[in-house]
This record gives sequence, structure tokens and C-alpha cells, in this order.
Amino acid sequence: MMNSTSEAKSANKKFNFINKAELQHEAIVRPSLSFWKDAMNRLVKNKVAMLGLSIIVLTIVMAIVGPWLTPYSYNQTNLSNINAPVSSTHWFGTDTLGRDLWARIWMGARVSLAVGIIGAIIPSLLGMVIGGISGYFGGKTDMIIMRITDIGMCVPQLIYVILIMIYFGSGPLPIILAFALTGWMGAARNIRGLVLQLKEREFVLASRALGASSWRLIFKHLIPNTLSILIVSMTMAIPSAIFYEAYLSFIGIGIKPPMSSWGQLVNSGISVFQIYPSQLFIPAALISLIMLSFNLFGDGLRDAFDPKLRN
Repeated sequence: MMNSTSEAKSANKKFNFINKAELQHEAIVRPSLSFWKDAMNRLVKNKVAMLGLSIIVLTIVMAIVGPWLTPYSYNQTNLSNINAPVSSTHWFGTDTLGRDLWARIWMGARVSLAVGIIGAIIPSLLGMVIGGISGYFGGKTDMIIMRITDIGMCVPQLIYVILIMIYFGSGPLPIILAFALTGWMGAARNIRGLVLQLKEREFVLASRALGASSWRLIFKHLIPNTLSILIVSMTMAIPSAIFYEAYLSFIGIGIKPPMSSWGQLVNSGISVFQIYPSQLFIPAALISLIMLSFNLFGDGLRDAFDPKLRN
């Protein structure tokens, strides 16, 4: 017994004991966060992305309340006060028909933002479903869908949109329909590639072994794991949709008077910009600013959702 005690004491002398303060170095100091909460925390820390989001929110708020801040209607003409300069009465002046530009610009913001946002969301959701089906089932289904997509992407989207607009006419709904029929192909290819990577993962194999149907695997397990990429691509597609609407209205096949949009205002201002430059520069500056803001916010979302950039 004495020998075992002496052997234990000699063995203890060979070890260096640490105190409680040194034990704290092994503690996990980073809190456990979900993917979405961690991404939101990193997004909030991105000052450039937050600046872009602030401009987007401010523009949306002004599109809602802006037309109500002036006593003039966006389609109210006053031929005795045409091309009035910026003043306390007309904050952005008037156009060639005496209509208040402040009311027309923020009413046009409603149309441009609605067309841009809805025209980006619907094709993205449609592409998500088509790409998920194509990537999961593979085989002939994948080949047929992807060959149709490849053929469709050989022609620029703007040409499709112009042809559809010529057939269905002008207005916000035909523009949104044109975006929905032509804008899903890029999203479908991206989602298909992600689904091809995810469908052989362990959680999918486990769900399949438990008897989950193919449609449940697609919509319950695969597509939700692609939402981060889809949200980023959707955010980056909004400025393209806003630009297409402005371009279509500028060339005369988009929004027609008396309805207002930023592209239609640029089209009206281009004819008098040498004499009244504010009628062109104000809507053009707003188009540029909102497109830049969406791009900055989209870049911030991409960085926040990328796990490689966590630190």
C-alpha cells in the first residue's frame, strides 16, 4: 500500500497542473447561431449593404407617401403653368403639359418598383421549381428541360420581352408577364446545379430511406437548401427588371401616358433636356440610384450567405 502511494506521488510530480484561469482558454466563446441568424448578423455589419438597403427602403416609402405630399394629381394638367422650374409650389417643377413632376415621379416609382420586384420574384420562383425538378429527376427529364433552356438562352431576354410586349400591348401587367415567361431560365440552371450537388447528401438519402416521396424531397429538403442562393440572385435580378421596364417605356412600348413610370418620364424629358434638364436628370438619377442600391445590397447578401467569409 505504501509503495502504491509513493508511486502515485512520484507520478504526479511528472505532470504540470494548470489553474482555473488557464482552463478558460479551452472554452467556446463564439455563441451557437443558426445559418440565417449568423448571415443576418454579418449582413448588418456590412455598412455598404446597409446603405443600399436604407436607400431602397426610403425609395419605397416615398413611392407610397410621396404623391400624397403634394396637392396636385400626377395626371392633372395645367396648360397655363407648363415647364415650370423647381419651386416651393412645384418641388420638381412641371412638365410640358403642366403636370406636377413630384407627383408623377413618385407615382412612377410605384410602377417601376412594382414591375421590377414582381418581375424578378415570379421568374425566380418559377425557375426554382423547374430547376429543382430537372436536377432531382435527371435523365430524360433533365435533358429535355435543359435543352429547352439552352435554346431559349441563345436569344437575349430583351428581344423576347419586346416581342411579347408587341403582342400583348403596353402596361405593367404585360411587362410582368413578359419577365415571367423569359426570366426563369437563368434561375432554373442555377437551382438545377445546386440540386445535383445536394440530392446525394446524407439527409436526402435518410429521408428517402424513411419513405419520403420525390416531391417531398424536392420541396421540403432540396429547394429550401437553395434559398440563400435564390434570394441573392433574386435581389440582383431586380435592378435588371427595373432597367428593362425603363428601357421599354423609353422606346415607347412600355408604360404609356397618362400612367407614369421612371422610363416614361425619361422619354418625356429627353425631348426638352437642353432647355429643362431637370425633367430628364431627376428620373434618370433615381433609376441609377435604385439600381446601384440593389446591386450593393445584393453583394452584401452574397457575402453574408457565403460561409467561407464568416471570419
